[in-house]
Amino acid sequence: MSDLPSVSSLRTVGEHVELDVGDDIANSPRYNEDIAPTRASQRTWSRWNVASLWVGMAICVPTYTLGGVLTAYFGLSVAEALWTIFVANIIVLIPLTLNAFPGTRYGIPCPVVLRASFGIVGSNVPSLIRAIVACGWFGVQTLFGGIAIHLLLSALFDSWAALGGTGEVLGFFIFWVANILVVIRGSESIKHLETLAAPLLLIVAIGLIVWALPKVTMSEILAVPANRPEGSSFIKYFMSALTAMVGFWATLSLNIPDFSRYARSQRSQVIGQIIGLPLTMFLFSGLGVVLTAASLELVGETVSDPINLIGHIDSPVWVVLSMLMIILATISTNTAANIVSPTNSFQNIAPRYINENRGVLITGIIGILLMGWELLKKLGWLESDVSVESLYSNWLLGYSSLLGPIAGIMIVDYFLIKGQAYNLLALYQDDAGYPAWNKAGFTAFLIPVGLTLIAISTGKLNWFYDYGWFTGSILGGLIYYLAARGEIGSKV
Repeated sequence: MSDLPSVSSLRTVGEHVELDVGDDIANSPRYNEDIAPTRASQRTWSRWNVASLWVGMAICVPTYTLGGVLTAYFGLSVAEALWTIFVANIIVLIPLTLNAFPGTRYGIPCPVVLRASFGIVGSNVPSLIRAIVACGWFGVQTLFGGIAIHLLLSALFDSWAALGGTGEVLGFFIFWVANILVVIRGSESIKHLETLAAPLLLIVAIGLIVWALPKVTMSEILAVPANRPEGSSFIKYFMSALTAMVGFWATLSLNIPDFSRYARSQRSQVIGQIIGLPLTMFLFSGLGVVLTAASLELVGETVSDPINLIGHIDSPVWVVLSMLMIILATISTNTAANIVSPTNSFQNIAPRYINENRGVLITGIIGILLMGWELLKKLGWLESDVSVESLYSNWLLGYSSLLGPIAGIMIVDYFLIKGQAYNLLALYQDDAGYPAWNKAGFTAFLIPVGLTLIAISTGKLNWFYDYGWFTGSILGGLIYYLAARGEIGSKV
């Protein structure tokens, strides 16, 4: 016989709602222990743990290259690019902090939050849209981590250096295993990793600045002109770049409950995110601009990513130490930003059959498949002109168009429709208060997505696609509010 009570119950512990699981929830097909609400005793992350999470996630190779992406692909000057990054991260703080609220109050992950607005079964649609892009980013980051491992071992062993691209592929799989092991060990493992990584990564960033500054003049870098047609409108280029930069963390604005469910309080998650995100993104992307500009003087050629730049240093000791830090940085980003979310999303499909460990492995396998073309290129088995940089820069804009409506719907549902009050028991049961498919949620999602597809396929409504995250989130939230209020009114 089960030791659990027959009926589940709720209690309030401070500002948290805690679930005491009974047989009714434990036997539900929508429940397992890994996506269950966290206990109050598990909500241990202080503001500094949350800030460290963001420092650990923001200091990564793609952040380093953002300035170059904005100048090369979006026609901004260096100064304009840096200010765009800063403004974008101030903006993205709004959905991040707001969507973190239900996670902190109820201790529930993102897919369970989505059950309230998209339905118990329907939540799988937005969850999987978020999961696939995370798996892609996981593959990209693992590729960078694999290159760092290859350079580290090449500095130590000449025989490894002789492997060339094969060594990078082997490094990819070594790094893949390291990431998987960290996440399988649980949330406390991630918390400790981020807390350890944050100060070390800041030290490395400062060290790189000290190394580069004698070789470069900041005024010259900031004076580099914009790469856009003379006389063209700054606003158009700025808004497209701003949308892309918001899209950089738009994914996390959806699944932030996956982490805020461990926060001590709403104050901890809000202040932690304010401390950790905008300044880190601005400084590290700025570092990337400075070092890329200085690389010609430092190593004799323009190098746009820190791994290959450090690989040019003629000192095995410094290369080894730097690569260890790059590996730590990439693991801290990858585990938190790109594995936790899809793991929870895959569990949400069939909680009785997919637990956390299986969800992690599914994420890892999809990440390998999505990067398979690049691995084959490194092995010399495939030729392709598609670069990883162009791939993820295009993803930023395209996927933000899909994710914007979801973010708007989540915020409107929790704060305006549900009044910050979920029926927590019903979120884990079929036919207990929430529908299997919420028509209001899908109406509000599909209309902005439909307009985006029209813009892409016909060339009309380009402004809707170019400003996709803003147009999508505002329109999605507005439609959801009207549709959901209409459903409530029809039931009265």
